[in-house]
Amino acid sequence: MTSGKDTMGEQPIFTCKAHVFHIDPKTKRSWIPASTSAVSVSFFYDSTRNLYRIISVEGTKAVINSTITPNMTFTKTSQKFGQWSDVRANTVYGLGFATEAELNKFIEKFQEVKEATRLVGGATKPTSNGQSTGVTPVTSANASPVSNRAASATQGQNQSDSQQLLEPPGAHLNNSGTATIKVDGEGGTSHVRSQSLSAGESPKHQIGDKSSAPLGSGEAQLKYENDRLKLALAQSSANAKKWEVELATLKSNNVRLTSALQESTANVEEWKRQLQSYKEENQRLKTRYLELEAAKGSTEAAVELRKELATLRLRIETLEGELTNKDEEIKRLNMLKQQQQQNAAPAEERIKSLQQDNAELQAAMSLAQAQLETALAAQDSQRRVIDTLNNQLAGRIQELTMIHREMTTALQT
Repeated sequence: MTSGKDTMGEQPIFTCKAHVFHIDPKTKRSWIPASTSAVSVSFFYDSTRNLYRIISVEGTKAVINSTITPNMTFTKTSQKFGQWSDVRANTVYGLGFATEAELNKFIEKFQEVKEATRLVGGATKPTSNGQSTGVTPVTSANASPVSNRAASATQGQNQSDSQQLLEPPGAHLNNSGTATIKVDGEGGTSHVRSQSLSAGESPKHQIGDKSSAPLGSGEAQLKYENDRLKLALAQSSANAKKWEVELATLKSNNVRLTSALQESTANVEEWKRQLQSYKEENQRLKTRYLELEAAKGSTEAAVELRKELATLRLRIETLEGELTNKDEEIKRLNMLKQQQQQNAAPAEERIKSLQQDNAELQAAMSLAQAQLETALAAQDSQRRVIDTLNNQLAGRIQELTMIHREMTTALQT
């Protein structure tokens, strides 16, 4: 354990290194990392206000500012993790340590400070050398009085809040000293480097130390208000960043969804144009078929062409049905766009599915077009054969007519 910085106007009476967590204010069932790495967590005694507090600062952000009361309970929930509830701060703090020994040392100090607070609140007077009767003096925390005002302010604290236990965040410390901490709620894994910890207390707070003078009430009040403002500013900044990230994500999802809808709409318009083209081609084939029937062409060719036309007609009806389904999908996607904040991911999957369906439909259209071209080529070939047969038949008829005339002439002579 090491000594921390002069946060409250005097050196801390106890300092350790730990990862700091806050309970999720929304779910109350998961932990949110309050520090990016192991930070100093210190016990302070405010001689002006007769209060013990636990304070931790990371950079300019105060991650812990908790006033200890006799009703507080620190609960060890795993081998290296513990928590306590602070009704005044309306939150639950969690600490993750590198070793179980460090956690046990913190628990011992917490109990000592809480016991000192309870005894002083019960009218226990300190001795001349600063030690409190009935408590084993370990640091100056046991030698500092706590006013009746602090004790009476905390008597109504809800004991059930201090007993609210949460599963500790999963922490695995490897041999190199790197702690991997996974926390639900804010999503993500933060990898932090644990700090080397050593035991010790500030020499300024040994028994009989009289070098640190108490702060004036005005200065102490200003420092207390400053800590509160730091906490409020840190919370406001964190919320602002979180909403900025969520807003950027929603904007990105909106752009992607709009682009996909526009592309899908363009594909539907293309399908409609192709379908109209197939309808016109079908009508043209019907007309040519009627012409072939009028010319009394080959019966087998007409039957084959009729089958091909029926197949193409069925294919066109199928494509019309699929096009109707896709129109319905477009309408559903427009509804999904209005609810993109809740259904962004399913909409993207549906768009991908539509894109795949579009590719399949385009392939089907290409195949149908190839079949139409083949049918047209076969029809042209049949027509040429019929024309040839018709010409041959006309020639034979002319020959028979000439023979008939010659025979008639011969009979008359």
